[in-house]
This record gives sequence, C-alpha cells and structure tokens, in this order.
Amino acid sequence: MTTHERPFGRSFEDFEIGDVYRHWPGKTITEYDDHLFCLITMNHHPLHLDEWFAETQTQFGKNVVVGNLVYSLVLGMSVADVSGSCIANLEVEELKHARPTFHGDTIYAETKVLDKKLSSSKPDRGIVTVESRGFNQRGEEVCYFRRRVMVYTQAALPARQRPYETP
Repeated sequence: MTTHERPFGRSFEDFEIGDVYRHWPGKTITEYDDHLFCLITMNHHPLHLDEWFAETQTQFGKNVVVGNLVYSLVLGMSVADVSGSCIANLEVEELKHARPTFHGDTIYAETKVLDKKLSSSKPDRGIVTVESRGFNQRGEEVCYFRRRVMVYTQAALPARQRPYETP
C-alpha cells in the first residue's frame, strides 16, 4: 500500500517563470451564492440583489454577480496550486473585471508565474509574482489580478502534520 500526499501550494524552487497552472474544478455561481456574499459583506447594491431593479434599470437586464465574489473565487481556486503553503500574501497589485458575470455562469481559473526572487535578508524564503485570470464557461476573461506571495524554500518548508498522527 502507498500513501499519497496531495500537494497543496509550492516551495520557491517549484515555481518556474512562465509556468501556467490551470486550476480545477470550476464553480457555477448561483443566485444564492451571490446574494449571500453580498449580504455578509454588506454590499446591498440593487444591481446584485433586486431582480426588478436589474431588469428595468440597468444595461444588463438581469442581476450581475458582485465582482468581489468573482475575485474571491479565482483567488480561492489558485490556493492549492500557488499559495497553499505560503508564508504570506503580500499584495494584490492590480485587479480588473473585464466583463460581467451572471447567475448561472461557471468560473474557471488559471495562474501564470511572472517572476521569482530569493529574499536577500532571509535565505529560507522568496517572493513569487503571479497573475491569475478567471474565465466564464464561454472562455471569456471576466477577472484578472496580479499578486505577490512569500514562500518557503524547499529546505525550509515545514512538514505537513495531522492532528491524529503520532510524532
């Protein structure tokens, strides 16, 4: 019998400039998802919550999914491949919403490695710059952002522990 540990995040050495990670699976955004996210984040804009308003008072004629939910989904989809074992998310440098997302759209995501640099002050870590893109089921880009994460080197990466294993 073999035990397989699923990778969750990467060490500094695992990142190669130009590599693209296609995250899986996608997520279909329901009306419930959108409304709950709006309400727990206190965004009560009628474009997202009021069907009549969206149908009669907007250019889209239907509710638009709040952009921060789309961003959060794309970011979340990237965690297992990019930042699952990082020390810190340092910054989001740029965030763009290219087109609207609607209830029933399915979001898919991918991330490209743009740059990586070892720390000059702490040799056990480095900074990796990535850009992530979210696409709908038609392949249209709906969200883009670039961010920097601080990651351990392979030698410094803490071993994964489970609460039920004996040391």
